[in-house]
Amino acid sequence: MNTNDESVAVSTPLLAPLPATELQSTPHVSGPSTPYACFVTGTDTEVGKTLISAAMLHALVQSGVRACGMKPVAAGAALRGGVWHNDDADALTAAGNVVMLTSLTTPYLFREPVAPHIAAELQGVAIESAPILAAFIEIAAASDAVVVEGVGGFRVPLSGSFDTAELAQQLDLPVVLVVGLRLGCINHALLTVEAIKARGLLLAGWVANELEPDMHCANETIEALLQRIPAPLLGRVPRLVQPNAIAAVNHLDFSGLPNWPSHPQTN
Repeated sequence: MNTNDESVAVSTPLLAPLPATELQSTPHVSGPSTPYACFVTGTDTEVGKTLISAAMLHALVQSGVRACGMKPVAAGAALRGGVWHNDDADALTAAGNVVMLTSLTTPYLFREPVAPHIAAELQGVAIESAPILAAFIEIAAASDAVVVEGVGGFRVPLSGSFDTAELAQQLDLPVVLVVGLRLGCINHALLTVEAIKARGLLLAGWVANELEPDMHCANETIEALLQRIPAPLLGRVPRLVQPNAIAAVNHLDFSGLPNWPSHPQTN
């Protein structure tokens, strides 16, 4: 990691940002050019959003579609080979089969591994939705499927007046919730579900991701969530010795998600 005062340069989107008035009049950015797209969020940070997003991309690729991951905001980067890398963003790139510029897949990449609005302030940058929405449109035009991974939980501040919940609302995609199984996750999950529904978004499904090797009353916890979350359980991923998309996808079933490809596509 470079320890000097040089900050990571925030990627400049190739599309010009849309004016605020234009954004307000065009709330839906998804469309027929993207048969499948979703927004992956979690009950907290470090609960497995990237693992599930990468598993979803792997499943999409196996189904024969052009799939691309997007991590619009990433905080925490390392300099490798003269290029700044974020592990989560790199994992999504590796799992998909559509290669796009990092300036599109991660419009806001910050060096410090802290809350994104703080990371942005440290670099003198303001996170805005327009570059993200413009990047999503370009990715969607080049792909059959797009998986957008949020940052942290569902209501993470991105600026003084903008958070990840508003970003999800502007993208207007079905939401997949990753619940990190640990003490307190029932409350976190139900509060997140309420926040998703309050913004008029579709909770398309949720995943139980085991964070501890031997959580006490894990089965009872999942049963309590099944009774209270009004969306299908897409799978229960055990704590993996080597977490990766291929291992995780064996415990997941995405086939019931809206517009999920049902048959492999052929040329």
